[in-house]
Parts: sequence; C-alpha cells; structure tokens
Amino acid sequence: MEKGTQIMSFTLFLKEILEECAFIAQNSFGKVTASTKANDNNQVLTATDLQIGQTIIAAVQKKFPEHNIIDEEAGVIDKQSRFTWIIDPIDGTSNFANGLPHYGIMIGLLENNVPIVGGIALPFFKEIYTAEKGKGTWCNNVRLAVTTESNLTSCLVAYGIDGHQENPQLTRREVQILGKIVLGIRNLRSSNSVFDVAMVLKGKYGAVLNQTSKIWDNVAQHILIEEAGGKYTDFTGLSMNYSTLFAKADQNFTFCAAAPQLHEQLQTIIHATM
Repeated sequence: MEKGTQIMSFTLFLKEILEECAFIAQNSFGKVTASTKANDNNQVLTATDLQIGQTIIAAVQKKFPEHNIIDEEAGVIDKQSRFTWIIDPIDGTSNFANGLPHYGIMIGLLENNVPIVGGIALPFFKEIYTAEKGKGTWCNNVRLAVTTESNLTSCLVAYGIDGHQENPQLTRREVQILGKIVLGIRNLRSSNSVFDVAMVLKGKYGAVLNQTSKIWDNVAQHILIEEAGGKYTDFTGLSMNYSTLFAKADQNFTFCAAAPQLHEQLQTIIHATM
C-alpha cells in the first residue's frame, strides 16, 4: 500500500470510529454519574469514558492489529510499531458528567513520534473534525482555517486551568501569568475542553492555552491546528516532543495553540511574565 493511500485509510477509519463513538456519547449524555479519580480531584471518570475507550481500542486492534495504542483509561499497548494511536475517550469529562455540551472525543496517530492524522468529535454539535498531514483540516466537509486577525487585543482567547491543591503556589503563579494574558486580549473564554480547540480551528478564538494536560490531550489537536494554518507548541513556545513515547504517558504536557501572528504575541507576554 502506498503511503498516501495508507494515510487516507487512516482518515476514513478515523471518521467512522468518531461517528460511532459520538453516537455512544450523545446517547448517554445527561444520564451518567461520575467518580473522581484517586489522587486528582480534577480528573473525573464515567462509564461512558470506558465504553468509548474500549470501542476505539477494539476498532484499532481489528483494523491495525500491529499498531501501538495509548489510551487515557487503558494505558499503553506496545506492539513495537512505528505507528501509535493516542486516544482520549472523552475530553471534558467534568462537562459531560454535568450535562454541559462542551466535551469531545479525540484520536490522534503518530508515525515515529510525528502526528500524521488527527480527529475530534463534538457529539452535541454533530461535528467531526479531521486532519491529515499536508491535506488541511476539515469539519463536516468544510475546510477550516485559523483567524487572520493580527491584533491579539481584538481576539477571544481560551485558557484551560486546573487547581493544584497539592501545590497551591503553582496555581498562584499560573494565575499571575493568566492575568497578564487577559490584559492583552479582548476577552477570556474557557470550557477547558477540546471545544476550545474547535473554536480556534474555526477562527472564532485566536488561541487556546493550557499548562496541565497529558499526551492524549495533545496529539489529535496538534495536527488539526497545524493543518488549519496555526502554530502548536508547548506553553513557552518550544516544539512539542513526543519521543520516548511510552515513558511520557504519565507526564505533564503544556500547549500554546494559535494563529502564528497571535502565537508570537502570546509568547512575548508569557516570557515577560515568567
């Protein structure tokens, strides 16, 4: 199979499984109960997270049995492949569990630690977003692009923030940086979920930032942002690093995703504050 055809098969598979899982999520929306994960009050889990994760894993193992998988709930499945599927069954589970529509399903694919295909579903809004390397970002057959607005002060910007009860000073420092960002933008928005990324992809928000995330929060949205013309880095502007992949399943990731001209302005603010 030629590489272009192979990537296309990945993308078609991604659309199909996202549609299937979006149906599962929306069918249980407003009917679930949630539990808090041990040792992290910010992390919530529902039976639907587990069902969707198991559905995606089963689909990957049937279609691509030789591929690796990292799933938020199931953990690492290492087949020693150059391909690794990165799965977040429900991003924004706290929203989902509380009957708020700002949640999504995220699936990304790495080849040798480089994102090559990514997709998200926003079930409540009946939207499927996909991107493949060099082919652009699409939502329900419409091509997307980040904003062309050049002035950060004219933009809505999203920032996801979690409280660190185990280290309150960390949260206090983050709030200081957030305050500087708020003073440099039009208004702040925050669903603290992939919904915010979708708004950047549509050009509605200029940027989205977060200092507390995991690898499954990043891979899918990374290629979606870049293929929509945006810039995706860690919070301080460094390139994302997905090497030593399986060791990073438990590590913290940060991100700054924005239209390139706005990314530069955000980095000026961030580096003047840190």
